Amino acid sequence: MLGFGAILSERDIAIILEHFQVRVYRSEDYFLEYGEVAQEIGFVEKGIVRIYKPDRDGNEVTKYFFRENQFFTDLESYYSGIPSSEALQAVVDSEIYAIRKTVINKLTEEIPNFFIFLKTITEATLLNKIKDNDFLNFGDAKTKYREFLSRYPDLALHIPQHFIASYLKITPQSLSRIRREIAKKG
Repeated sequence: MLGFGAILSERDIAIILEHFQVRVYRSEDYFLEYGEVAQEIGFVEKGIVRIYKPDRDGNEVTKYFFRENQFFTDLESYYSGIPSSEALQAVVDSEIYAIRKTVINKLTEEIPNFFIFLKTITEATLLNKIKDNDFLNFGDAKTKYREFLSRYPDLALHIPQHFIASYLKITPQSLSRIRREIAKKG
């Protein structure tokens, strides 16, 4: 975990890290299920976590993939205390560091710069998410898949095809066709 421009001292970081719990999630295990209130922030040490929600027809629509060295939670549920309309699920076997909201609140009282650090990572995460998802609004399905491959070659190797299709807002059948076309062209 970075000190983000010396916002946190090494001592502060050591104190904060003592409060994270290491958890191992198997593929498809939930960090947060629908209807639960988000009470923790997670950090992906190893693995991939997706955030998704059902569409009107009950199909799972993947909104984002959290990769190694990224923090995550359902921000709306976390800050408002309302039940989550989204789920956070391990895509592959993952190692997650988690810290409870009650602990964070206590630590922000003891370490005032921790609040600034949290706001900084929240803003950075939101900006990265906006930039990452921007390509989904432009081009046809093949263009989106090619862009996905260029941005996230490591994810493309590890994420099941139906999750990638959901993220790109195309059917798994369309993605299979696109992958075959790209493979033929070399």
